[in-house]
Amino acid sequence: MKGKINVKKNKIILNHCPNFYKIKNFEYDSGDYVTAKLINIYEDYIFKINEKDNNDLEKIENLDFILGKYVDDYTFRKEIKNGMLNIRVKRGTDIIETIVMSLIKLFENYEEGYTRNIYFARWI
Repeated sequence: MKGKINVKKNKIILNHCPNFYKIKNFEYDSGDYVTAKLINIYEDYIFKINEKDNNDLEKIENLDFILGKYVDDYTFRKEIKNGMLNIRVKRGTDIIETIVMSLIKLFENYEEGYTRNIYFARWI
């Protein structure tokens, strides 16, 4: 019976994470420990949430979108890697939850800064 529950839960979670296979199969450099760790955190986090909690589902949707963008956009990936160096985790807190919330905050800051700056192509 427990196996059926896990399969159902996994299907619900994967329905909320359309970028799962793209993120999971992303080929990164062998020395890119940040990307490797982010992908591991992503997988651990999405399968540990309560699939009946709408707040948790919203978080995994955000995380899936952010890491989907991370995989697709080199500039964004660079910004996230730089931002990850400044994350501080307090003792006694959930490390993965803290990292996920920091990623969401980094994304919000990136989007805010990106939309404020207007980039003009220079024609020669």
